Parts: sequence; C-alpha cells; structure tokens
Amino acid sequence: MAHTQDHDQLANELPPNIYIIGAQSTGKTTLVLALADYFAQNLKSEKLPSQPYQLKEVARGVLLRHQFTASDITSSKERALELQRLIIEAQAAAEGVLQDIWYIADRSALDAVAYARQYVGEAEARGLRHGEAWQQVEEKMRAGVVILCEPGGEWLVDDGVRLMPRDRNEWFTLHSHFQVLLAECGIPYATLPCSVSSLHERVDFVVQAWKQKQKLDAQDC
Repeated sequence: MAHTQDHDQLANELPPNIYIIGAQSTGKTTLVLALADYFAQNLKSEKLPSQPYQLKEVARGVLLRHQFTASDITSSKERALELQRLIIEAQAAAEGVLQDIWYIADRSALDAVAYARQYVGEAEARGLRHGEAWQQVEEKMRAGVVILCEPGGEWLVDDGVRLMPRDRNEWFTLHSHFQVLLAECGIPYATLPCSVSSLHERVDFVVQAWKQKQKLDAQDC
C-alpha cells in the first residue's frame, strides 16, 4: 500500500507528458528532438525533476517486426486495421513502462485510430477504441499536453517507409480525422499552425502550452 501511495505521489509531481501528433510529414520528429534539447538545456530554470524521456514512434518497429509495408494500409483494409491495432498495443506497452518518468511522445495511439478512420472506415476505427490498450493511453493523453501539427508546410518528403498522401486533399483530410477524434474523445489539444515554420517558434509554442497546463494542474490540486 505504501509503495502505491509513493508511486501516486511521484506521478503527481511529474510534469505533464507531451504528445506531438498529426498527419505524416508535419515536422513531428524534428520538433520532438528540438523539445528534448530545450528541456535538457533548461533543466534548472524550468525546475524539472529530470529530463523528459523521448518516446520514439512505435509504428516503425511494428512495421518491421510484423513485416508490414506502408502499401498494406491502402491495398488491404484487413491488413491496415490489424496494423493499427498492433500500433495501439505497442504504444500502450511503451507508455506503460514509463510510470515514474515524464516523456515527450513522437505520435500517439490516436494517430493509429486516425489512420484507420481514413483508410479502413469509421466503424472499424471506432472499434479500436474499445480495447484495454486504448483506454490506458486515452487517459494519459487527457492528462498530458497534446499538440496537433497542422499539415501544409514544407515537410512532405517521402522517406521510403511512411505512407505518403496521394495529394494535399488526402493530407488535410487525415488532419481533419485527428480533429474529430480528439473532440469525440474529449482530449484537450492545441493546433500548431503550419505557418509557424521557425523551429525556435514551434518549440516555444509547445513550451508555452506545457507551462499553461502545469498552471492549470496546480490550480486543481
């Protein structure tokens, strides 16, 4: 019992986690790396208990382990749905071991649901939100800082791994699925406009949202 109380107290003292989410090629990974550098350099001034853990994108590992390809998402709805289910489970497992440290996540389980909604169907995507893994990550996202990166910048580059949109309409349609899902799940979020192109300004946007979340959490205590 004492161990559980100590764990809960530590969790309450940790800064809110940060989730950088959105459609492909919206500068998410670059932003995550820049945020990690910012917090490493401002550990004392931000009065942080530790540097944040960088929770890397789990989807790439799932693709490799289970021998999926990006084309599976558009060529087979069954394969696409199974891939997104595995990504949600992998995301929940990765977050589940990070109980006593705070983190910056490059993407989230909600990304998988958004892709399922776009490439499989609304009903199937809704079904992904009924599992235990989803319930775990949804609760954590509500307690964290969620930043939705808007498409439209100059980051649309094919790296040979990720699924690329056929055109800008498909790119923005996927973005709209993120907006709908966040609203349906009651997850507060801030949209990082693509017009904010300076990496320094993008980092500052997230840091200010993170500080505001800390203030709100302190008021609720």
